[in-house]
Amino acid sequence: MPISIRRATLPSAVAAALLAMSSVPAALAQEAKDAAKPTSAESAKSKEAGKEPTKIETITVTAKSGAYRDGDKGTASSLAPTQASLEATQPQSIITREFIESSVAPTAEYSRVVNVAPSMSGDSANGPGLSETKTSMRGFSDDQYNITFDGIPWGDTNNPAHHSTSFFPASVIGGAVVDRGPGNASNLGFATFGGTIALFSKKPLDTRAVSVFGSAGTWNTVLFGASLETGKIADWDNATVQLNFQHLQSDGYLTLNKISSDNMTGKYQRKVGDSSLLTLFTSVNKIKYTQPDNNSGPTLDQVAKFGKNFSLNDDPTSFNYRGFNYTAKDTDFEYVNLKTQWDDSWSTEAKIYTYSYNNQTISSTDPTGLTAPGTKIGGAGNKNIPGIDKQNKYRVYGGIFNAAKQFTAGQLRFGAWIEHSDTDRHQYDLDLSLGNIRDPRETKPTPVQFPSVLFDQQSSIKNLQPYAEFEWQATSNTSVTPGVKLLSITRSVNAPVNQTTRLPQIASVDYRKALPFLTINQQLGSGLAVYAQYAQGFQIPDLKSFYIANPTQNSSDPQLSTNYQLGIVGKSGNLVWDADIYEIKFKNKYVSNGLAGTAAAFINLGGATYKGFEGQVTYLLGSGFALYGNGSVNRATALDTGKQIAKAPEMTAALGAIYSSGPWAGSFVYKRTGANHMQDYSAASAASYEYYKLSAYNNVDLSGSYTFKSTTEGFKSLRLQLNVFNLLNQQKVTSISTGKTLAGDQYTYQAPRSFQVSVKADF
Repeated sequence: MPISIRRATLPSAVAAALLAMSSVPAALAQEAKDAAKPTSAESAKSKEAGKEPTKIETITVTAKSGAYRDGDKGTASSLAPTQASLEATQPQSIITREFIESSVAPTAEYSRVVNVAPSMSGDSANGPGLSETKTSMRGFSDDQYNITFDGIPWGDTNNPAHHSTSFFPASVIGGAVVDRGPGNASNLGFATFGGTIALFSKKPLDTRAVSVFGSAGTWNTVLFGASLETGKIADWDNATVQLNFQHLQSDGYLTLNKISSDNMTGKYQRKVGDSSLLTLFTSVNKIKYTQPDNNSGPTLDQVAKFGKNFSLNDDPTSFNYRGFNYTAKDTDFEYVNLKTQWDDSWSTEAKIYTYSYNNQTISSTDPTGLTAPGTKIGGAGNKNIPGIDKQNKYRVYGGIFNAAKQFTAGQLRFGAWIEHSDTDRHQYDLDLSLGNIRDPRETKPTPVQFPSVLFDQQSSIKNLQPYAEFEWQATSNTSVTPGVKLLSITRSVNAPVNQTTRLPQIASVDYRKALPFLTINQQLGSGLAVYAQYAQGFQIPDLKSFYIANPTQNSSDPQLSTNYQLGIVGKSGNLVWDADIYEIKFKNKYVSNGLAGTAAAFINLGGATYKGFEGQVTYLLGSGFALYGNGSVNRATALDTGKQIAKAPEMTAALGAIYSSGPWAGSFVYKRTGANHMQDYSAASAASYEYYKLSAYNNVDLSGSYTFKSTTEGFKSLRLQLNVFNLLNQQKVTSISTGKTLAGDQYTYQAPRSFQVSVKADF
């Protein structure tokens, strides 16, 4: 049956709140802010991530220092899995390193870290951290929000999507901040549209430490590694060096979906002169796994025959033969950052970075079993086991330059983000049954033309985004921050054989837009604050908009969102909480005009409205115990139909108990992801739409650890830990990928109950 969703009037409510906030008298005088405030986009986010000046908090949570907790451990803030800052200007969830170490799978990556937050959803079908996971934020898909690392936006270059297992394992993540909104003008990325997941490297320790760690668990999962902290090296002007190595291997839950990865990360920091801090960072990751390129799960017929975990087999006459489906990915991520405090009022930051992604895949074309071997698919000669040689390879270079000037009335922040990327993508048609396909780089057909070449495409992005914002201290308790960001983006394609059209293509399109921002934060007293936000976000058009005969006919307007958000944050010794309401109007949706040939173009048409309520709370019971909960009600409705859009859960909720006292620590966290639809209503009948409405599913994770302390010459501490995932062993459908027929629909299920036993020794 059709879903009826009543329209809300959030914009008027937010407007009224903005007016009311400007006249609310301060209940208590706020402690004066430092003369030298954060001076960059990253520093500003650090402030938002919990560096509160109010005296009520005996603990500080800062993303600047890696989202570690420092100070008194006997507060609700010290145990909260997620929380917001008293200086927040939009809804946010701060997740600290301590929570990652105690409650998140050792094999995890960022998607598992942030999944606990309100409005976040996503699950790995192969087990925690053992396959790529596409998370959703308020119903926005993975390519509709930013992910940054130490303030640097990263993601794919064909669209701003992310590969969760390819860059940063949990062992190198110092903390995360989920910002549900475009932020201020200084917030950078190609998809400020939906929000930002900000990841941070670990904070250097002051003293020397060496650690070895390891885990073992279900599906022959093994992880081991070592880390080094030099502490402050007196002979190097108190410089610090951090090194971390990790190896992971697992058979995974899905049949024959093995994974093996290695990561090496290093970070160097030292003072330069009396007023500058230099940071050098590098992270190199190599990962190999076996799985189909179309890894969307089995069909119902395959489930009935082989089980919910069916993926690959050992039959060389089958499309699902593991010898025909494998991938190798190499990535690296480096930056140099120099922060300088020139005097009491001026400061600057200059960051130069590069990162790369190299995906080399061999895969069969149809894992559903609906295509019989010996059927001709694709190019001439491809008559037995049709397959592809796939490459997605890019290198990105960029710079982020920020400056800040402190005035009596407030702080001016301005800067620019510059970036250039080059991408080389291809898919070549293969007959896998001929064998001897070992290195994808050796399979390039000659000549480079269709049908043996499905596409061979080079593309680039040139980006310049200057910004300016002024944080006006309207009163001692009220800050008002207007700002503007200018977009200047050029996409170019040079393809001997372009994707979809199979024709040569040389084209370039420019995108220009000015985005306004306005945020307000008002401290209502010791431990209570409210905020409001008006902001515009954008998303760079997908590269698929170039898969037509004449891309210059496309609209040059990027997809836009207009955000209205209002929230409140409360903090005391035994209670931290916050709540917010939001409405986001998404317009300029990029869609095909439906025409063929030279008349084909992508135009701006339609959009959606996202609105809802979110909250999170942690209450300290005492004796190391705390109760935690969060929840969201999310509506994402298409403007043309008024129906809930595909893959947008209607709600999320989390409940849990946290314990930390002496050598013992543990957590029990229940997460519920609400019902959602797997097919756009406009593309199906009402009956079919109901068929693809998936029910809510639950997940319960349990962890417990004990730390032995030692005063001998051996180890300093030894921590033993047990993690149990999906404790209730639920295996509901989490996603459906629709095929051309019902028989071709592919189903993804929750991975069943699993466990990992871990040990970490500090020397």
